[in-house]
Amino acid sequence: MTTNLLLEAVKTAMLEGKATVNLNEASALTGSGSGVGGRVIYDDAFAALRMANPIRMAGARVISTIGSDEAFVVKQGNATLIQSGSNNPWGYGINTDVGNESVAFWQLPVRSINATVPVRTAVLSDVNALNETIAMDMALEFAQQEALSMMLNNDQSGSTTVNYGATSGLRGLNQYAGSTSAAAFGSNGSAMTNGLHTVLQVAQAANTAVSYDDLANLEAALPAQYKFKPTTCWMMHPTTISQLRKLKASTTTNNFLEVGSEDGGAVVYIFGYPVCPNPYMSVTGAGNYSVYLAEWERFVTIADREEMSIQLLEQTQAGFITFFGEKRVASTIRDVFAGVRLVGPA
Repeated sequence: MTTNLLLEAVKTAMLEGKATVNLNEASALTGSGSGVGGRVIYDDAFAALRMANPIRMAGARVISTIGSDEAFVVKQGNATLIQSGSNNPWGYGINTDVGNESVAFWQLPVRSINATVPVRTAVLSDVNALNETIAMDMALEFAQQEALSMMLNNDQSGSTTVNYGATSGLRGLNQYAGSTSAAAFGSNGSAMTNGLHTVLQVAQAANTAVSYDDLANLEAALPAQYKFKPTTCWMMHPTTISQLRKLKASTTTNNFLEVGSEDGGAVVYIFGYPVCPNPYMSVTGAGNYSVYLAEWERFVTIADREEMSIQLLEQTQAGFITFFGEKRVASTIRDVFAGVRLVGPA
């Protein structure tokens, strides 16, 4: 009977251009099941979720650029000679005391990260949403690499941080020198060695774990003008967050209590500042920077080229479509006084 239905359908298709066959009794047919000739139907393509750049999510200042280099300018010093001894800026008339203002600048190249993904044309026609999935995942992968470079890279050395860009990558936060006494802007000029600021840091009591007192000391080190701003938050590795949740004031009581509410979770906030997990930074250890506390909008500036380029190249390899993506970006510590960090003792 099924054979007759198929023959009738062929005749109808020849006369009318199309035909539909009702195979309610297809049990008599063979070769249509799994592993015996059946057709595989693909669900929409997807990519596992990647963690984007936490420094952007924390509220870093983002600007657009169209140049090959980006220069940053800082006004330093005081016009009113704050706390300068006998000088008095108050009173009618013109203050004859001379201020100590100065302007400095530093310059960084806009860096390029790119990737290529060859995909068979047959796969593109079989799998729904594969184009969009590859493009979106490529953008998130770029965000991962950006975060690693922005945190860990050394743009002065071609060997120590080659996985994060080295001399072709961004200037990582951990690259900046540190001082336990005072923060300071770096040297002035357009060379790659300029603008290497000194970050104020607090030494941990021990390099095995972050203590409650370490965090209290770090919070006290952040200048008052940067506290309680909308983008002021802690940044630390998820492993460090987990260790702090287990930190105990006694054998039975944790330092950070879980109260079960959205804003009262353990180590969701510390001393009133939100905690931003960053899996791309260091955990505690000798010489490691395990915790940053900053007003991120002032502390870090990211200069983006206005567009990310994604192209489909059809002639690079027979039978393949090649996805090419490129992103250009620069980043710097802009206001060095707006952030402090914790460092493990050597």
